Amino acid sequence: MATSGLEPVPVPVDDHGIQVNHLAAVGAEVVLVTPAHQFPTGTVLAAERRGALVAWAQRNQAVIVEDDYDAEYRYDREPIGAVQGLAPDRVVYAGSASKTLAPALRLGWLVLPAWLVDAVAEQKALDDLASPALEQLAFADLLGRGEVDRHLRRNRARYRARRDALVTALATHAPEVRIGGIAAGLHAVAELPPQTDEATVVTAARRHSVGVYPMGDYRFGGRAGPPALVLGYGSLGEPTIRRGVRLLALAISGASGGTTIGPPGSAARPSTS
Repeated sequence: MATSGLEPVPVPVDDHGIQVNHLAAVGAEVVLVTPAHQFPTGTVLAAERRGALVAWAQRNQAVIVEDDYDAEYRYDREPIGAVQGLAPDRVVYAGSASKTLAPALRLGWLVLPAWLVDAVAEQKALDDLASPALEQLAFADLLGRGEVDRHLRRNRARYRARRDALVTALATHAPEVRIGGIAAGLHAVAELPPQTDEATVVTAARRHSVGVYPMGDYRFGGRAGPPALVLGYGSLGEPTIRRGVRLLALAISGASGGTTIGPPGSAARPSTS
């Protein structure tokens, strides 16, 4: 954002999503949200917060940028509607094929308020002139024949099984760890016991080829907060997840003053892809 001339400012998020009442205090003119599955906490923007967010944007002639990056993968509830449907004149809706098909396709799209279309089209032309045509045509063909829907149905079952394996393994090997957020997406947040040092856990786990990410990396300006880890499971099979969690549990125990992690074992690196 800063390289585009914007000044990013933090706004608190809780279990109901962005705290809309803080927007006035920071003087925001544009707000970026991930309402279907907030990254990285995994919360959903509650209905009353959605209404408040739209009211704020309309009252201040502000813009909501809705990044719908993860809405397709929900495992225990129906998909939730986009905020864009509540205020098409105030919301820029952004989507992509990165989570549904592959990041390497580099395909994304915007649904814009009418008053922004010309300005965005001009900026797009100045930026890179055009998006890859062959990939767009192939994607349109897959959509038209229902192949993308079938692909999503298959992957929902696959990713749900992987998430279930992660949750079950943590309950078995690290019962003191709580999983935050809803059952959705390709990552989960593991809330660690109080006083656990995130960096120590991450370092110990990575020595054994288990890649996890400290929540501190996602806090604005390195702000302090309860210790937690971001765990990606999208590219891993269930046996690998279970092996990785066993090693991660030892790392957590060592960082919390319990058993220290033993000799290196075999485990694949969890990924957020």
